[in-house]
Amino acid sequence: MTATIACIALGSNLDLPEGDSSWILAEAVRRLHAAPGVRVVGASSIHRTAPVGGPDGQRDYLNAVIAVQTTHTPRTLLELMLSIEAGLGRVREPSVRNGPRTLDLDLALFGEAVIDEPGLHVPHPRIEERSFVLRPLLEVHPGAINPRTGRALASALRSCSPEAVSVCGNLGVPP
Repeated sequence: MTATIACIALGSNLDLPEGDSSWILAEAVRRLHAAPGVRVVGASSIHRTAPVGGPDGQRDYLNAVIAVQTTHTPRTLLELMLSIEAGLGRVREPSVRNGPRTLDLDLALFGEAVIDEPGLHVPHPRIEERSFVLRPLLEVHPGAINPRTGRALASALRSCSPEAVSVCGNLGVPP
């Protein structure tokens, strides 16, 4: 299979005994990079944002985006992402939408693919509405286009509701 560039959004607002949210994001990147068929080729800054939706009282999220070169299919990459989430303490509570989590990995873009399958929607269905995804995504892929709409994501960012976003660190690309 030929390699595809995919963009993965990362988020965390809970800590683990091994480390805080910034450690969790970095560890997720290390695990993705170490997986066969995946190579991290770009990483955004880490952005601190207030939670969007979900229960009251949540901590701010740390968000970032990485670009990976992968030979996996979108479904196989998603399965890898879900296993990394679980390995880093992600517990999915179906009754709590947008709740706190140790790690959230979303397949934001997969090349120019448009995919609508059970449990797999690419590009991410709300990609044009979320500045906490668009800001870091545009750091790693400034010319990104939403393949579903043909709209430049930089243009989508300008029309997003402004959320308080602050850059609070660097994620970095593993060697």
